[in-house]
Amino acid sequence: MTDSEEGEGGSNSQGDGNPKESSPFINSSAGRDLDKSQQYDGKHMALFEEEMDTSPMVSSLLSSLANYSNLPTGSKEHEEAENNEEGTQKRCASQAPQLGTLMGVYLPCIQNIFGVILFLRMTWMVGVGGVFGSFIIVFMCCSTTMLTAISMSAIATNGVVPAGGSYYMISRSLGPEFGGAVGICFYLGTTFAGAMYILGCIEILLIYIIPQAAIFKIEGLEGQEAELALLNNMRVYGTLVLGFMSLVVFVGVKYVNKLALLFLACVILSIVAVYAGVIKTAIDPPIFPVCLLGNRTLLSKGYDVCAKVMEIDNETVTTKLWRTFCDSDGLNATCDEYFTTNNVTEIQGIPGVTSGILAKNLFGNYLEKGMFLEKRGLASEVNTDGPPTSSNRYVMSDITSFFTLLVGIYFPSVTGIMAGSNRSGDLRDAQKSIPIGTIAAITTTSIVYMSTVVLFGACIEGVVLRDKFGEGVNGNLVIGTLAWPSPWVIVFGSFFSTCGAGLQSLTGAPRLLQAIARDGIIPFLRVFGHGKDNGEPTWALLLTACICEIGIIIASLDAVAPILSMFFLMCYMFVNLACALQTLLRTPNWRPRFKFYHWALSFLGMSLCLSLMFICSWYYAIVAMGIATCIYKYIEFCGAEKEWGDGIRGISLSAARFALMRLEEGPPHTKNWRPQILVLVSVDAEQTVEQPRLLSLANQLKAGKGLTIVGTSVQGTFLDNYTEFQRADQSLRKLMETEKVKGFSQVVISSNLRDGTSHLIQVGGLGGLKHNTVLVSWPRNWKQPEYHQQFRNFIEVVRETTVASLALLVPKNISSYPSNGERFTEGHIDVWWIVHDGGMLMLLPFLLRQHKVWRKCKMRIFTVAQMDDNSIQMKKDLITFLYHLRIDAAVEVVEMHDGDISAYTYEKTLIMEQRSQILKQMHLTKNEKEREIQSITDSSRGSIRRKNPSASRSRQSVDEGASVAEQPEDESVDVSNPKQVQLIHSKNASTPTSPTSPTSPTSPTSQTSPSGVDKGKTLHAVNPDTGKDFFNMKPEWENLSPVDVRRMHTAMRLNEVIIKKSKEAKLVLLNMPGPPKNRVGNENYMEFLEVLTEGLNRVLLVRGGGREVITIYS
Repeated sequence: MTDSEEGEGGSNSQGDGNPKESSPFINSSAGRDLDKSQQYDGKHMALFEEEMDTSPMVSSLLSSLANYSNLPTGSKEHEEAENNEEGTQKRCASQAPQLGTLMGVYLPCIQNIFGVILFLRMTWMVGVGGVFGSFIIVFMCCSTTMLTAISMSAIATNGVVPAGGSYYMISRSLGPEFGGAVGICFYLGTTFAGAMYILGCIEILLIYIIPQAAIFKIEGLEGQEAELALLNNMRVYGTLVLGFMSLVVFVGVKYVNKLALLFLACVILSIVAVYAGVIKTAIDPPIFPVCLLGNRTLLSKGYDVCAKVMEIDNETVTTKLWRTFCDSDGLNATCDEYFTTNNVTEIQGIPGVTSGILAKNLFGNYLEKGMFLEKRGLASEVNTDGPPTSSNRYVMSDITSFFTLLVGIYFPSVTGIMAGSNRSGDLRDAQKSIPIGTIAAITTTSIVYMSTVVLFGACIEGVVLRDKFGEGVNGNLVIGTLAWPSPWVIVFGSFFSTCGAGLQSLTGAPRLLQAIARDGIIPFLRVFGHGKDNGEPTWALLLTACICEIGIIIASLDAVAPILSMFFLMCYMFVNLACALQTLLRTPNWRPRFKFYHWALSFLGMSLCLSLMFICSWYYAIVAMGIATCIYKYIEFCGAEKEWGDGIRGISLSAARFALMRLEEGPPHTKNWRPQILVLVSVDAEQTVEQPRLLSLANQLKAGKGLTIVGTSVQGTFLDNYTEFQRADQSLRKLMETEKVKGFSQVVISSNLRDGTSHLIQVGGLGGLKHNTVLVSWPRNWKQPEYHQQFRNFIEVVRETTVASLALLVPKNISSYPSNGERFTEGHIDVWWIVHDGGMLMLLPFLLRQHKVWRKCKMRIFTVAQMDDNSIQMKKDLITFLYHLRIDAAVEVVEMHDGDISAYTYEKTLIMEQRSQILKQMHLTKNEKEREIQSITDSSRGSIRRKNPSASRSRQSVDEGASVAEQPEDESVDVSNPKQVQLIHSKNASTPTSPTSPTSPTSPTSQTSPSGVDKGKTLHAVNPDTGKDFFNMKPEWENLSPVDVRRMHTAMRLNEVIIKKSKEAKLVLLNMPGPPKNRVGNENYMEFLEVLTEGLNRVLLVRGGGREVITIYS
């Protein structure tokens, strides 16, 4: 809180100096130190004692609210700081703001609107564009500012507007991105306005007041050389004046404020002098002769008498004009052909308002650069075949003029409407003064501009109007020729007004930049938020002077004016947009006191601003929009996060609601399907995510964009575990930011993790924007007793996604998956397409390859042919199908012939059944159970380790269908009697080898394991002391379920083929078999999946959601 604000509300004032998000209502410390029983005793408020710890009583709050102050650290505080430098360190409380509508809003707006264009270019615009065209330009520009003022009044009366004026209004209405972009544009516009005023000041000085002060002499030069000399003079003097003005502003803004009234008086006096001159022309027109040769206007410095010759003492004497066009003084001299063939005439430059000249000036007379200023309707004889006429004797056009150029040059003369809102902190009643003062100022200036357009056309001859620098009227300022009592009133009045306007720009622009810098939304501008001890923006002033120097180097007033027109128009456009959005969105906080606004008027004003931008200069408009867009994107990516309750957020909410309602109309078409992923992660005791690579994989899959929800569940109750909930949510958000996952986090607290995960699957998303895919990691160490609940939860997730028709992605060995920073320079993504899943297996590798991690990996698709399939035709069909899908991939059809089930398959199935039986029947202590399970696990792993697939394939039996019983005795299974061998043989013969499971419709080739005997012996070798009792408990081979044996056979045969083909692949995608219908076979299901994916580094198991996700149609 600033000291001045502290003085407003006393020591308990709840007003704050940073009125962005803070509020005076919450966390009041009034009476915090008093004993509660004393504080509320006798107040009959015991019911609300708990709330009063954090919320103050209304009775104690009202005085603070009534005196709530958001005064900016403005010029008044700067002056006080300077005046009290040798006094005490603490400033005394500032006086309450006392400025009314007239002094606080109306006159500052008048001073800022009237400026250099009115005095230096208005008459020229009327002469070139005609009264009719100029009136249209003035009307368009004034209408734009009037509509903008209406919108601005609505915004300014919807609460307190601190320092920054339009920047504050736009940023708090449209958000920091728009606010920063438009704030910078407004700052650049104000800065270039300073350059324009300085150039106007120098133009008046060097052309109309002291032409002799020119460093680069123009005398004797013509054409390009004269123009260059003038521009160089402007650059030198402009730089000197800019340096002087910057020094004045640096020394103290109080000097600028003290001179403001003087400058305003000069402006008003000059305008009054013009109206007085118009009235005088009706009574007694002034004598301002203009000399024409033919119909061309002559330079006044080229003649003393408007005649070729004159009679002196009955003697014909040649004049200065003769000597200008002829090679000697004699009457028989050789003269310019045009001079010889045309007469010299003198016309009245200001015929007066009653002369009827208005009819001749109604329509425009646009000129090319270098054209002569010619009077329409006057005869002229031109010999086109003759030698060219010397151009330094006539008044000529210095630039090519056209309608849009005039718009760009004129528009700066209607800017300055923000002056009142910028001073809102100094006003007695800002919400009353700003609308009345601003609209009254615009009305006044518009009337003056429109009336001067008509009066200039009605009083002044056309050739004089088109004479930009008054070269045909003795070098006088054209508007000065009309003024009464003397042209010098206008000359000096316009000179001082341009000086004052330049000082105001150099004072306001740095403070605007400082306000933007202190908001912190543009990081690289933060240094400009610092200044002197009293708050003067020193660094911002330095930058402003440097940018202003760019306009000085351009040196042409006509070239600088369209530049600042762009920036001001963009600023006004967004003021209108802000008002329209707030009105249409009907935000509860939108309650402006100014009631005479409508969203249609705001949209009309916005459309006018945009149209004028492209009318003025389409390329400047594109550049200005490019600058604003770059700043917008920079703030979006690098700027500080701000929550200002802006309208863009309201638009986002409205658009989101509309889009969600549209999504409810039905499921998306196959062409629009994309994975909307729910990532299920688990957190440890510290609420840290245990599988961060899941988010990396989700990010790599998001080439399809769409929704991402990262969810986790916390065990407990909401009341007791809310702290863990917050930590978990923060952990998810932080990890999502690290992995650059665009999406949402969702944490659920439940009595157990299983229900929490189920709730996430059920209620994740909103309306039609729900997940259609679940990404969950493979449960690690699931064979260990302490992790059994994890794999049971996992299988329940599989079942629930199946019931809910959701796709399921299960990455195995997730820790080996690449991070977002890694790159594969080569390799393959292998797809094993076993059952049709709606195209998920085709779509996922395509999406992965859009990411830079997988971009250089090639895609291979394998499919399995059964014995009665035509594998050649299958390959052709698959290639055609992929061609229609526009997916590039190598295709291979793997043939898997029918074969007998090996003894090793029975052994694996047996071990799997043993695990289930042990867990269900053995009532051991926990330690004993772990030891027993570990022994079985070790035996299984040992046998698998000794199994060498390549060796077994090389030692394969010649007869592919040979059974275990046909193997030599030393390689057969170690059984106690031949009966078992016969049983196995008969079981093989009687049991169909082609699995009937709907999830595995393939017929794998049987490869008899030659190491089956080792595995059998290994099993017996484990724990020999207890082995006999142990195996008495396990089911015998003849009691094994045929379904389990067939499934194990399928898993093993598929695993062998996949390892053979895809051992070196960077990623293997394959269909995930469905879960068992009852929960008795959960352990067996996990074992099947383990066998299926054994020996593969990265596996992504995929289950489709029951619908097509990819199509060949466009």
